[in-house]
Amino acid sequence: MPDAHLRAASPWVIDTRAIGLSKHDGPGLAHRLDIHGPAPDHTVSGVLQVPGGSEVSVTGLMESVAEGVLVTGEVSALAVGSCSRCLCDIEVPLVATFREMFAYPDSATAETTDPDEVPRLVDEAADLAPLIHDELVLAMPAIPVCRPDCPGLCPVCGERMDGVGPDHRHETMDPRWAALAMMKDTKGK
Repeated sequence: MPDAHLRAASPWVIDTRAIGLSKHDGPGLAHRLDIHGPAPDHTVSGVLQVPGGSEVSVTGLMESVAEGVLVTGEVSALAVGSCSRCLCDIEVPLVATFREMFAYPDSATAETTDPDEVPRLVDEAADLAPLIHDELVLAMPAIPVCRPDCPGLCPVCGERMDGVGPDHRHETMDPRWAALAMMKDTKGK
């Protein structure tokens, strides 16, 4: 978890004391989230990425519960990359919903789970960046395409099938006749 001076620099680290959701305030309190900030580092999956510095939006709700702070909401961003069929540049809007509980360090949840199972509040702050990163990566399509009917590339010459036209063909010879064709070529010379 970042130090206090880094919390001010990151919109993804929420100080629960500052918004009235600390353990000492008790359960049953809520705070609305409406955050716009830079994408977490290395938000990449396959051929898509959310470029560092591009805007990510999070809307939702933080609620204090007996064991910690429950964060629910929606994250949205724009991923860029290449079509998996034709390799042209594409932009893919990403939207994902999330629900995560950040446990108080001395709660029963914290004592009975591993930190990688349930994240912890550290110094009463919740770092949403790993959650946002994971949700965006999971929202990325495994095989992104520029459009559902993208014809891709020609398997022989590698040209985009959209650019070469419907009559695009390559002369292929049955390998069983290749020897006769070579004889014909040498006889004609």
